[in-house]
Parts: sequence; structure tokens; C-alpha cells
Amino acid sequence: MKPRTFGRHVRESFKSLGRNGWMTFASASAVTVTLFLVGVFTIIMMNLGVLADNIEENVEIKLTVDPAANEEAIEQLSEEIKAIKEIGTIEHATKEEELEHLVSTYGDEFNLFKMSNPLGDAFYIRTADPLDTPKVSKKLEKLNYVSDVVYGEGTVEKLFNVVQISRNIGLVLIVGLLFTAMFLISNTIKLTINARGTEIEIMKLVGATNSFVRIPFVLEGVWLGILGAIIPMTVLSIAYNRLYAWLSPQLKNEILQLLSPSPFLFQLNGLLLLLGVLIGVWGSFMSVRKFLKV
Repeated sequence: MKPRTFGRHVRESFKSLGRNGWMTFASASAVTVTLFLVGVFTIIMMNLGVLADNIEENVEIKLTVDPAANEEAIEQLSEEIKAIKEIGTIEHATKEEELEHLVSTYGDEFNLFKMSNPLGDAFYIRTADPLDTPKVSKKLEKLNYVSDVVYGEGTVEKLFNVVQISRNIGLVLIVGLLFTAMFLISNTIKLTINARGTEIEIMKLVGATNSFVRIPFVLEGVWLGILGAIIPMTVLSIAYNRLYAWLSPQLKNEILQLLSPSPFLFQLNGLLLLLGVLIGVWGSFMSVRKFLKV
């Protein structure tokens, strides 16, 4: 296609949007409302996903070493723990460090135990995959010189199940909402093009090719998608930035953390813009097709 011809199609697409003002407004409004809902739900589900990841990453196994174990036995135990393939990170705390932590947590009265420390060394362990925590805990219990292994048995498994179910439900809802958006927006665009069926038929009768007829309408779909995405992108960006600025100081050092606006908002806006354009093009392309059989 010659640049001059394409330029003509671009001009015609803009003129058509102006001539059919109310239908253009209706189509763009449908895109705006639907993409706004998609954007809000995506923000919620992405932040819930981050919360789920943070919860999983904070699941930790505490292995308490038998107080009778000597340094050589503790070193051997450390090597055996590292040999477990599911292990992610290991932190070793001496019994003196454990007592200091006990004193700082529960009060100075525990300073009495410094004369005769009854505690053992401890290993704080996280698995590479948090879901492997229960399995790794059972392996650790079988090692020599292990006094106790604690990871929140029972509660952790329930937590993992809730997180997995939440992710699955969120994925299904997002996919369902996207299909709903495609249906609503494409149908609105179809109404716009159906109202101009006579125009298309006349162009075909005077010898216009299918591509010559189709391209201006496809370009209109692109402009409608862009117009409809501008408001959701702007409103959601401003609202999320303000929410982040307000909540982040209050959530400092908490498990619940909001996604940083950058690059999250760039990704979200890119998604909304791409979705709007794709749906606009698809709706226009499918709607024009039936009029090209003249």
C-alpha cells in the first residue's frame, strides 16, 4: 500500500469518527468503562499476588540443636542440612545469640540464664520452594543432634492452600473479565459499523476492494481503543500513586506491601492500551466482514 493511500485512510478514519459523534462516544465509553474495571481488578489481583508471595517467602523452619552437641557435631549437622536439595537459605545462630534474642524479646529476667545457658544452637532454614517446607521439615527431624523442628505445622499447610486457591480464583476472574470486555466492546463497535452498512455497500458497488473498505474501519477501531484507554490509564495512575504514597509509610516492615508504581503502572497502562487497541481492531474487522460480501 502506498503511503499516500494509507494517509488518506487515516484522514478518513478521523473524519468518520467526527461524523458519527454519538456512536463514537458510545463505543469509546464502552471501552473506557470496561477497561477501567479490568484495570481495577488487575491492580487488586497483582497486589494480592505479591502478598501471597511475601507470605510464602516468610515461611521459615527453626531447627533447634541438642544442647549436648559439640562444635564438631554442629558443623556436621550444618553440612547435612546443606546437602538437602530443597534447601534455599540457612542461617546459623549460636546458643548465646539465641539467649540474647530471648532476653530482648521477653525481658531482662532471662539474663539469669547467662550463667548456665540451657539453650542449643539453632538453624533458621527456608526452602527454595516454600511448598516444600513440610517435606523438608520431616527430613530434618531424622538428622542426628536435632532437638526440635518447628515451622507452624498445620497452619502453614492451610495458608498455602488458601494462597493457591486465591491465585486460581483470581486468574479465572481476570480471564473471564477480559472475555466479557471483548464481548461488550466489540458489540458496541459492531453497532457503530452496522449503522453505516449502506456506506460500505455503496463503496463496494463502485468497485472498492475489500482492503480499501476495511482499513479505515480498522483504523477507527484503533482510535476508539486508544480513546477508551486514555481515561482509565490516567485515573488509575493518579489514584494508585496517591494510594501508594499514603499506605506505604503505614505498611513499612509489614508483610503486606503494595507494588511500586514504577514499573507496575507502566506495565498496567501498556496492557490497557494494547487491550483497547486489539479489541477495537478485532471488533471493527469482524463487523465490516459481513458487509464485504456484496
